[in-house]
Amino acid sequence: MAQSSRSLARELALLILGQQISDKTTTHDLTLEDLLLAALAALHGHMRDALERSAQDLHTAQQYALESELGSLALSSARDNLRMGLEKAEQVINRLSAVLDLPRLLLAAEQEQVRSHCLGLAAAVRDHRAALDQQLDDVMEGWRLARLPQVDRNILRLAAAELMVLDTPVAVVCNEAVALANTYSDTEGRRRINGILRRLSAAQLSPSGA
Repeated sequence: MAQSSRSLARELALLILGQQISDKTTTHDLTLEDLLLAALAALHGHMRDALERSAQDLHTAQQYALESELGSLALSSARDNLRMGLEKAEQVINRLSAVLDLPRLLLAAEQEQVRSHCLGLAAAVRDHRAALDQQLDDVMEGWRLARLPQVDRNILRLAAAELMVLDTPVAVVCNEAVALANTYSDTEGRRRINGILRRLSAAQLSPSGA
């Protein structure tokens, strides 16, 4: 299976993890069209949420800007909210690009292998979710997985499943997780995901994590 098809399967798996897939679903139950529709629905939800947060941050920035004559603190807050609002708008642009690319990529991919690999990844997360979440919580250093945005949680769960259930090479897992985070997360999320995966990988490679 080509690397591009594997990467596409990971992306589809990430997206459908945000949808309600029955525990009884098998690789024979969902067509590639079903997966694409679920992925597009997830992308639509991500974009809607990001746009709402962007609008809130920009509105707050406007309020702080109007109050900036009261002191430098209000002006600094205005800049921070403006930066966050623009960053979330950038996320929407990245995700819109993903929406436009998915059908084209699927047409060019090894479609049956993409479907099977995607559902295999999603099933690994679903079937081992409690253990995966505990492993991630153990290396989060003051954070809890439940506090992260859903897309960040699922990027981490997918990476953890590949490491601990599917025995995917560490370098591949980390590179693919970073690629997903670059498209679906924000700057803070990317940094956090990278740090958590470094600690998780180290724990897996250490004698006590074996």
